[in-house]
Amino acid sequence: MLKLKFRKLHATVVDSVNPTRIINLLFQEAVIGAFDMKALLKLKDDPDQQCSQLLALLHTSENPQAFVQLYAAIKDERHLEWLVERVDNLTDQSVLDLMQQLDISKTTGKLTF
Repeated sequence: MLKLKFRKLHATVVDSVNPTRIINLLFQEAVIGAFDMKALLKLKDDPDQQCSQLLALLHTSENPQAFVQLYAAIKDERHLEWLVERVDNLTDQSVLDLMQQLDISKTTGKLTF
C-alpha cells in the first residue's frame, strides 16, 4: 500500500525531499546497494533528479521493505511531518483508484489521469 501511496505522491516527494540523507539511511538499512548509492550521490547537484531516480529505483526494487524504510526515513525528518500526514491521509479508496488505473494501463498501454 505504501508503494502505491508514494507513486500517487511522486511529484510532491520529488519537489519536497532532499534525498541525500534518505539515500544514506536506505543504504544503512540495506534497501539500496553500494552501486546504486554511488550512482545516486553523483546526482547531488540536481536534488529533483536524484530524488526521482531514487523513487524509480525503489519502485523497481524487489525489497519488500523498500517503501517501509522510505516512509520511516521521511518520518525521521521533522520538517517533513506534513508529507507523512499526506501519506497517512491517502485513503484506501484513492490507492484502489490508482491500482485500477494502473491495471487499465497494462491492457491499453496508456495511463490516464
